[in-house]
Parts: sequence; structure tokens; C-alpha cells
Amino acid sequence: MPQIDSLFVTRLYRAALSEHAVISAEELEASCFAIASDDEAGQQWCEDNDFPGYTSYASLSDLPWRFPIFADLVKALDAHVAAFVEDAQFDLDGRELKLEDIWINILPEGGIHTSHIHPHSVISGTTYVSMPKDASAIKFEDPRSQMLMASPTRLKDARQELKTFVYVEPVVGDVLLWESWLRHEVPMNMAEDERVSVSFNYSWN
Repeated sequence: MPQIDSLFVTRLYRAALSEHAVISAEELEASCFAIASDDEAGQQWCEDNDFPGYTSYASLSDLPWRFPIFADLVKALDAHVAAFVEDAQFDLDGRELKLEDIWINILPEGGIHTSHIHPHSVISGTTYVSMPKDASAIKFEDPRSQMLMASPTRLKDARQELKTFVYVEPVVGDVLLWESWLRHEVPMNMAEDERVSVSFNYSWN
């Protein structure tokens, strides 16, 4: 019998935020909308850049200071990231990965987040605050895509680790973590209500 191994595995971490902290989704959602309502600079950036809905990525860098619930959230995320680092078997040379930035995403009906990576970070991720019915999954792309050349497409029912694209449908309270070089996007939000999430990057300093 032949031996067939999977090489160079791409890891995706998924867990409940509540494994490391009990944080009210309702309070977190209310905080996200309150910040979005007051963040005129962020609203202007979204308008100037044709960004659907709202993001605080380009305007606010101190969410844990502004709202205690975000400070509690970061403590929980630190524990999840530490678990992912252990699984990934990173040699951090006695140092730790630390939060680089954290931001709010409010995606309305018809909104998308186009395909992108997170340069200069090690681990990126998202925790989900509001996921109404028909809200978008998150879509991950095989990082080898540009090297597949003449490779045939995969069968529709191919095993997940062989697919070119993988769609993950998170629920409220989920935490997803991945290495920051992994290309991902949020397809069009088909829900009538807004899809709310909090994203973040961890770097090695």
C-alpha cells in the first residue's frame, strides 16, 4: 500500500470565546455600535474609501482603553492565541506574541471585504459578535494557488484539506485564528441585518 502524507499544513484555530472568558455578546455588540456612532473619523474614512458599512481599523487604536469590555476581550484573546502558538509549535525564543491592533467591522447587507492578507503580523483572527441568518461565511484561499499552474480543479466533494477555497461559517462567540499570510475574504453579506465582528492582529516583538 502506498503511503500518502499531507505536507506543510495550514492550521485554522476555532474555539468558543467563552473558553477563556464570559463576555456578553449583547454588551459587546452595543459597544461596537456606540463606538461606530461616535467615530466620525472612521465614518469619514469608510466614505472616502468606498468601504461598505463601518470599520475602526483606520481610525481607532485604543479600543481596550475606551471600553472595559474590550480589555476583557483582549485578555481572552491572549489565551486563545497562546493555545494556537502552542499548536503551531512556534519557537518564539522566550518572547510572546502581543496584540498589535484590534478593530470593529460592521458589514451591512450587500457589503463585502475583499481578498487580503495581514502583512507584518504573525497571527490574525476574528471573533464574531452578531451573525444574523444568511450572514457571510469567511472564505480562505489555498496559499499555493499561484503555483498550481496546470493543475486540474478539485472535485466539489473533495476533502477539505484539498479544496482551493474553504468557507467557514462562524457563530456568535466563535474565535477564529490563522497565520497572517493566509489570504481570506468575506463574500457579500446576504443578511438583511448587519454582520458584526471584531478582528485583530498579533505580532512578534
